[in-house]
Amino acid sequence: MTKIAFIYPGQGSQTVGMGESFLADDRSRRFFEEADEVLGVNLSEMMLHGPQENLTLTYHAQPALLTVSAMITERLNRAGISPDYTAGHSLGEYSALVASGVLPFETAVGIVHKRGLFMNEAVPAGEGAMAAILGMDSEELEKITNKVTDTNGVVQLANLNCPGQIVISGTKEGVAKACAVAKEQGAKRAIPLDVSGPFHSELMRPASQSLSKVLSEAFLEDAIIPVVTNVTAKSETHASQFQELLVRQLYSPVLWEQSVREMIDLGVTVFVEVGPGKVLSGLVKKIDRSVLTLPVYDVETFEKAVEELAK
Repeated sequence: MTKIAFIYPGQGSQTVGMGESFLADDRSRRFFEEADEVLGVNLSEMMLHGPQENLTLTYHAQPALLTVSAMITERLNRAGISPDYTAGHSLGEYSALVASGVLPFETAVGIVHKRGLFMNEAVPAGEGAMAAILGMDSEELEKITNKVTDTNGVVQLANLNCPGQIVISGTKEGVAKACAVAKEQGAKRAIPLDVSGPFHSELMRPASQSLSKVLSEAFLEDAIIPVVTNVTAKSETHASQFQELLVRQLYSPVLWEQSVREMIDLGVTVFVEVGPGKVLSGLVKKIDRSVLTLPVYDVETFEKAVEELAK
């Protein structure tokens, strides 16, 4: 029997105008209005009209992406489509937790806004960096990052996305040196990423401490739908575990390839990417071409997914 996973994109997927085609529907529009009310800022104006540089700021991008993903999830649920598992890439894990009933949307949107602020404060702009390394396996790359950390500055594996694509994160100097060494030792490419901080590295520990306090004040429920988490790449349902894993997630690698393989092992054959873009659909296809991927980011792709899943 077909099992479905809803997967949720993280930072970098935000675009001006995202979600706009759903707003003719009153229940969908309510998500935008609720985000504005909770945050006390006109986030919906920024999402619909930009400018892009404001939307890309960590503390705007995170609640914006969560809002669109939660809105589309509700539309899919209303159409009779619900997942057997959920998972999200980095920030996307919060969208997965909303979809699985662990956090209500209005609580989650406030948490991710604060998460963005904490991440922004942890490392001053220009001091941290991230880069994608293509064509090198994780063991080989980890040897390089460990050696560079001992001599040039903190750098570590941050996102294990798919075979041959790993993101590293750390100090500006550490990442630059690790990129150079990786290319010397056979990596096909090293691509600096346009991000505002060294996410999923030890440099995010100060942010994780602040986030821990915020999460301890929130009331997390057990998951109705199991969530495959970034830190363990295992299916989880217990509220107490989510709180700990969300704190660890800030400074730990995102085990995305392992998470996708875990869902496939659990019987998932259809991955519905819920939110802007098709980045995760592309990664899933690089991990296993036999599964079906359905990105849903506007009314047209929503209708196509509903039609496909009705077959």
